[in-house]
Amino acid sequence: MNDRFNFQSQIEHLHLKYVGTGTQETTKWEWGTNIQRDSLASHIGHHSRLQYFLVAENETSLRMKNRFIDKMIQPCGPPPPERKKGDLN
Repeated sequence: MNDRFNFQSQIEHLHLKYVGTGTQETTKWEWGTNIQRDSLASHIGHHSRLQYFLVAENETSLRMKNRFIDKMIQPCGPPPPERKKGDLN
């Protein structure tokens, strides 16, 4: 019983520490948005990966970083309309 409580507290700690880990209530849109933002931040943070995109797009580094940062605002588009609990559709 103690192991189950310890595991559960570790999971809760991860959810509090890292935003993108998700919970049972995380929607598909929220999860996809977190993945896209993590990827874009990684592209900006790793110079060699950023260089790859610069060569492929034939852009300057500041323009590419600015484009990635702008894309982080809504990487998956606007959020879907909220559904009520009893709604099936």
